[in-house]
Amino acid sequence: MQIAKDKVASIDYKLTDDSGSVLDSSEGRDPLFYLHGNGNLIAGLEEALEGKGSGENIQVSVPPEKGYGLRNDALIQDVQKSMFQGVDKIESGMQFQAQTEAGTQIFTVVAVEGETVKIDGNHPLAGETLHFDVTVRDVRDATDEELSHGHVHGPGGHQH
Repeated sequence: MQIAKDKVASIDYKLTDDSGSVLDSSEGRDPLFYLHGNGNLIAGLEEALEGKGSGENIQVSVPPEKGYGLRNDALIQDVQKSMFQGVDKIESGMQFQAQTEAGTQIFTVVAVEGETVKIDGNHPLAGETLHFDVTVRDVRDATDEELSHGHVHGPGGHQH
């Protein structure tokens, strides 16, 4: 069976940046299970996996436009410390969720100066070319429940 829309694939992967540093890997863990064609992986990786079958290995470089997007300076802003109610100490590198017009978004604190906190709503990998080394472990049909929920259930997936 080949990877196609609405098939469940399990993959082993290693993700590196342009310098070869490992950013993420499934090594030493269970494979990643995902429902193909449902936005569960970045577009560039999903496109590269289309049509692949069990045992196949691919290496693919995904440009920012097909990964986490280009960096957007409009997503960097200064907010008042008072917006962080219930947080005793705000430090660079902290991440938090906020409701925006576009829905829930994750922001990273990039600087704290007095009562002003600089936050960045860009994904940490925005603007990066991502290099994947992927081996397809298995491909199967999705269940009706997985299709209706848009993600994998059972082993390697979500439990309801």
